[in-house]
Amino acid sequence: MTRPRPRVAAAAAATAAAAALALTGCSSSGSSGNGADQVGFVTVKGTNISKAEPGDRKDAPDIAGETLDGAQVKLSDYRGKVVVVNIWGSWCGPCRGEADDLQRVWEKYKDQGVQFLGINTRDSEKVNAIRFEQEKGVTFPSIFDPAGTELLKFPKGALNPKFIPTTLIVDRDGKLAARAFGGTVDDALESMLQPVVAEPKK
Repeated sequence: MTRPRPRVAAAAAATAAAAALALTGCSSSGSSGNGADQVGFVTVKGTNISKAEPGDRKDAPDIAGETLDGAQVKLSDYRGKVVVVNIWGSWCGPCRGEADDLQRVWEKYKDQGVQFLGINTRDSEKVNAIRFEQEKGVTFPSIFDPAGTELLKFPKGALNPKFIPTTLIVDRDGKLAARAFGGTVDDALESMLQPVVAEPKK
């Protein structure tokens, strides 16, 4: 029997691993280093969470568009608040799994100078996204972005459109403070959010 050549086998394994990550929407906890292309994020060991210290943070893009309920919104509308940006799709299993947790944290923090803003992507029909929100009881606004146009505005290293869902924390000055690839639960989300909320207002 002919054995596969090492290089061919290694390439096939790498391709399979990349495909598996894209399908699951999960990121290796070691994949977000502190390189120049990582927007200052440093991965919290053993988690899917990355954080950036205040002096290392980069500006978040002023994403904007029409929400699922027909209003116009842009990120800069919330300057002075801490904003949780959640990128999701109704077709995404992990998005369904984390929706209840996101809503619980939103309800807990919305009176503490925190705003949640979703970006719904890859949903060709708005009705599917609206039905998702109704079924899961989600009340914070989401921009309808089926083609992912708003996602392309983020700086290199801020997010990977292959990893849905992704949650980002934007500080009061409009800078990227934290990120989680893949689904998140309320405890993990609060571990990202609380330190940024506790930062002194300028």
